[in-house]
Amino acid sequence: MQRKLLFFINPISGVRNKKKLEEKIVSKCMAEGALHEILYTNKEGNYDYLPQKVSDNQVTDVIICGGDGSISPIVSHLLNISVNIGIIPLGSGNGLARSAGISPNLNRSLNIVFTGTPKYVDAFLVNNKLGCQITGFGFDALIAGEFAKERKRGLSTYTQLAVKNFLKARTYEFEISADNLQINLRAFIVCVSNANQFGNNLKIAPRASLQDGLLDLVILKQTSKMSILVSFVNHLIFGKKISDIPKAGRKHILYFNTSEVTILNRDMAPIHIDGDPVDPMEKFDIKILPSAYKLIHPA
Repeated sequence: MQRKLLFFINPISGVRNKKKLEEKIVSKCMAEGALHEILYTNKEGNYDYLPQKVSDNQVTDVIICGGDGSISPIVSHLLNISVNIGIIPLGSGNGLARSAGISPNLNRSLNIVFTGTPKYVDAFLVNNKLGCQITGFGFDALIAGEFAKERKRGLSTYTQLAVKNFLKARTYEFEISADNLQINLRAFIVCVSNANQFGNNLKIAPRASLQDGLLDLVILKQTSKMSILVSFVNHLIFGKKISDIPKAGRKHILYFNTSEVTILNRDMAPIHIDGDPVDPMEKFDIKILPSAYKLIHPA
């Protein structure tokens, strides 16, 4: 059966020239003998028309060209549709794509669309809103909110914001319930991860898998700014396992798995879903959606 590909390009993701991207897509599809259409994402995330369009046009693959935040609004409309999802990473971090082994190189990721293998992967719900990569409370959500206001994209902008805000960063009070575990604490960051990283190979949850039917919770507890750096740098930058981090840093990190978790956000900490800020609420119910959609992986 001839493949019919529907491409969505996020016009503001990353810094790549979108006209050249379109040219590469057209050239590759023609070379592969694949029918294709190119659309642009919308900031409202309104894709209510998509299931009908996929059905009417017999679309076999929906390819999302953008960052992590571009993926879940589209995927949320395709959960019960027989269609493959591809990613051409254009974002500042591309955490979901990297977790799936998809190269941020344009030519390589476009080639994966045609040579890769669709595999079922998990997603999750945050108060019934779909996420695919990671949801976070606290400092990383604060930076995500600041980053969303910036006109200039890219890793350098994100890094500058993180450094700028670190010294004035605060902790927040949370009550976390998962399985038979209940935790009351103040934390700098609470991350609920499906993918293993924020992006750029910064692995906040190194044991996380897109296909294990579990969420990985990583909590950086209240401590001094120096201890935060010790914990964070060892765990995130160098990718050390919790057991390998020096004791002084290890004790400030909690890491465990669950299929669902309830988080009471006592101080109305900022929150993001896949890098996109959302309005703080007092209670968040988060649960895994096993084998939610088919993602094209490298062969």
